[in-house]
Amino acid sequence: MKIQWTGTAGFKIQSRDASFLIDPYLSRNARAWPVQTIKPKDLAPFSHVFVSHGHFDHILDIPDIVNPTDARVVCSPVVARTLVKMGMDSAHLMEIKNCGDDIRFSHINATAFFSRHIRFDAKLLITTLIRAGKQIKDILPLLKNYPCGQVLSWQFKLEGKRILFFGTGGSTRAELEMLAKEPVDLLLVPLQGHSDICARAMAYVKALKPAFVLPHHQDDFFPPISRAVDITPFIKQVNLQCPGTKIVSMDFNDTIEL
Repeated sequence: MKIQWTGTAGFKIQSRDASFLIDPYLSRNARAWPVQTIKPKDLAPFSHVFVSHGHFDHILDIPDIVNPTDARVVCSPVVARTLVKMGMDSAHLMEIKNCGDDIRFSHINATAFFSRHIRFDAKLLITTLIRAGKQIKDILPLLKNYPCGQVLSWQFKLEGKRILFFGTGGSTRAELEMLAKEPVDLLLVPLQGHSDICARAMAYVKALKPAFVLPHHQDDFFPPISRAVDITPFIKQVNLQCPGTKIVSMDFNDTIEL
């Protein structure tokens, strides 16, 4: 199995004769770091795109990535409506209506669970507004025109492994306890959206006890409303509090084998 981190919360997973994408976002802006060199055509081939929620840094590029293909986009109804407004052919869309809905293709089973978006804390909001200054008026359309919708966390079962993906870190204790009932081989956990995000991400690791954890979303994807997150405290705490979990560190756009 090959896993490529395409920046922010985006991944491409390849397994045997199947490939799929999660939250692909490539556009960024001129001040983003690292610089994105991947183009939409570079992500092919893939058969499905799984979406966690509707914010621009998760869906902005999906029409350009998917429209030239036969792939299906699996998302909430709110995200589906946004994508159609963006010019997506509705024939590509599969809407998730219920928590626990399954999508089966090739040898892969994907299950959607209802989740929640992380709540931006006051410290993060204030520092972001100060950093953005007058630029915030130019960025507001990106925030307004891409509603979140129902947040979905995703479970993928393939090659005898169980992968859990979260696009944002607002899961309830009940959700994590439910997902912890089966062993987790790989946890894809986001580190963005809170001034103490490393502690928030640690709550996922302690609840789910994965064999491996791969942090993502820590890149400075759209300054000035984003920031690069130092994940060193998270790595130290995983090693200290969860010695049975190994950290998978990935560089931007790199591919690893699991």
